[in-house]
Amino acid sequence: MRLCPLSTAAACAAFSLSCNAFAQEAPAVSEAALRAHLSFLADDLLEGRGTGQRGGALTVRYLETQAAALGLQPIPGGGYRQKVAIEGSRLLPGSTVSFEAGGKRLEPKIGEGIVFGTASGQTDVAFDAPLVFVGYGVSAPEEKWDDYKGVDVKGKILVMMVNDPQPTSEEPKRFAGKAYTWYGRWLYKFEEAVRRGAAGALLIHTTPSASYAWSVPANSFSHERFHLAGQGNRIEGWLHEDMARTLFSSAGFDLDQLRARAERRDFSPVELKTRARVTLKSAIRQVEEYNVVGIVPGTDPKLKEQAVVYSAHWDHFGIDQNLPAGGDRIFNGAVDNATGSAALLAMAAEAVRKPARRTQVFLWPAAEEQGLLGSAAYVANPVVPLAKTAADLNLDSLNFVGRTKDIGVPGAERSSLYGTAAQVAKKMGLKLAPTIPDLSGAYFRADHFNFAKAGVPAFNVGSAVFSGDGHFSFEHDHAQASAAMVGFKGDYHQVTDEYHANWDLSGMTQQAQFTLNLGYAVANAPAMPSWKAGDAFGSVKR
Repeated sequence: MRLCPLSTAAACAAFSLSCNAFAQEAPAVSEAALRAHLSFLADDLLEGRGTGQRGGALTVRYLETQAAALGLQPIPGGGYRQKVAIEGSRLLPGSTVSFEAGGKRLEPKIGEGIVFGTASGQTDVAFDAPLVFVGYGVSAPEEKWDDYKGVDVKGKILVMMVNDPQPTSEEPKRFAGKAYTWYGRWLYKFEEAVRRGAAGALLIHTTPSASYAWSVPANSFSHERFHLAGQGNRIEGWLHEDMARTLFSSAGFDLDQLRARAERRDFSPVELKTRARVTLKSAIRQVEEYNVVGIVPGTDPKLKEQAVVYSAHWDHFGIDQNLPAGGDRIFNGAVDNATGSAALLAMAAEAVRKPARRTQVFLWPAAEEQGLLGSAAYVANPVVPLAKTAADLNLDSLNFVGRTKDIGVPGAERSSLYGTAAQVAKKMGLKLAPTIPDLSGAYFRADHFNFAKAGVPAFNVGSAVFSGDGHFSFEHDHAQASAAMVGFKGDYHQVTDEYHANWDLSGMTQQAQFTLNLGYAVANAPAMPSWKAGDAFGSVKR
């Protein structure tokens, strides 16, 4: 099914007004319940809720028992668990990648010049293959952009730049200008390599293009990595920019010149006259993880066949045995994302008491931190067909420093959800925070994106957590609250992301309430939301 986009701003406004006219007040979310769930989910007892770890299993057990106690209905077939088949891969000693270029043999040091692994599911991978530079590795018909130009890259290792083709004075809006698009994400580039039958993909890292330092992929590839079973490249990884420059030079190419060519539409793949010799030894394990799903059936005889989904991932990084013994090894993930998981439980408790016209689905996806794997599995096997899913409202890393005067809805502007959100915010005495350019691709980094990619209007209901830069205003002590947000950036994805009993959860409750109110507005409206005309995801077939 193809979504029907709204053609005019008036239509968007009309949708919002219709939501308002049919509005049914959402029940009040309990701050006490939210705090109780949060303090438990972030406790050391759950060992950081790691994928494939005991803490993850304990978390799933807690969530499903709470879902049952709240009165959420199980998924068809019984129970609250939805299986997610995941494959874990950890690189073992003895793995090497070397390059033969211009009569030279180059052996980059793992962790410094190159990081890599396999997503093939094979414990032993050994092959040699030619390298081909494919620019940004993008095929985007709506942008009239194709970096492949029909060239057969089967069996080859693709070398790519990260990010998108950059805007020019002639085309300042191409690929969303300076903002990231889906085509700029490393995940898209690895997936495109699989689709084209390549042997693998290596991405050239620069801090500006990736929006993070080399240490991020280096750390990621030093640990066990996860992917959905049966999907992945024989080799995938990153080249440090210095290594890439040396490699290209040895093959007789100038990296900067090829980069400049890759900014043009007439770019074609370049054979690098280089071969890679790959030997990978990996520990592979099959992991059964679970999404947790609970349902509040709708009350309308016809509209109950449609649904609004609320989502918040339950996982974090668990226990890291690579850290020094005697120190803190538990990545509690209190803000990210015990807050969202706890909020969903508190919201679900109220939704059960007062159902809406459409069905409401509460979804706790697994393995978000491993590449949005749980939400991808749900979208592939949804409880309510995607064609009948009105929206996904995602919660990830909630506000822990106090009430705000505004609320963030980044990505809502892609659809009529923005107008509805504005109406809901106004009724709550809030304003929508200004829409700012998405320079780091945040829209593509949370579970809602798998819904959007499949054609369902979706976004992450934001707050001030990662801002701290004046885009949000707090009701009390703005300077102190902003400083706390800035401070959290140092705790993000660290063992120091821990729950503190003195947190002011009034803002978190406010955020959860806004999300539930918005969900009710959508669930009770006569029509489902629609993408704005021209949005890249509005033409996606579900």
